[in-house]
Amino acid sequence: MRAFFQTDENINNLIIRVMLGMVMFPHGAQKLLGWFGGYGLEGTLGFFTNQMGVPMVIAVLVILGESLGALGLITGFLTRFCAAGVLMIMSGAVVMSHAANGFFMNWSGKQGGEGFEYHILAIGLCLPLLISGGGRFSADGFIVKRFSLLLGGNK
Repeated sequence: MRAFFQTDENINNLIIRVMLGMVMFPHGAQKLLGWFGGYGLEGTLGFFTNQMGVPMVIAVLVILGESLGALGLITGFLTRFCAAGVLMIMSGAVVMSHAANGFFMNWSGKQGGEGFEYHILAIGLCLPLLISGGGRFSADGFIVKRFSLLLGGNK
């Protein structure tokens, strides 16, 4: 359990997790709350299950991963878990929706949809978080220091 929360005081991972969380949260808020022009929970679940054929449990996990997972990244709480969730969501989005549109975003409006360059960047940002944890000022780091004996440490 200790290894799950373990991190160092690396400022790089602080920057990565906060920036990734800040970029992911609006996407999750669109899906969960209907903010930023989104369809909210009911509309998003309907789209995922009826139009895309995604099972309900997967649709719910995507919405929670993009919203609550983004907040977890920002605070550094369950960083590895949240980063793994974002990585899986972005990988699924590439395979299910964006690979057919090519690499580039749809800047000119001439493509059938958005490419997958954004998703590859998000996946790349998840990897150091999976390896090293949340870094400086993370809730995970606080948990390890505060509850070391409960987590199997010897401090």
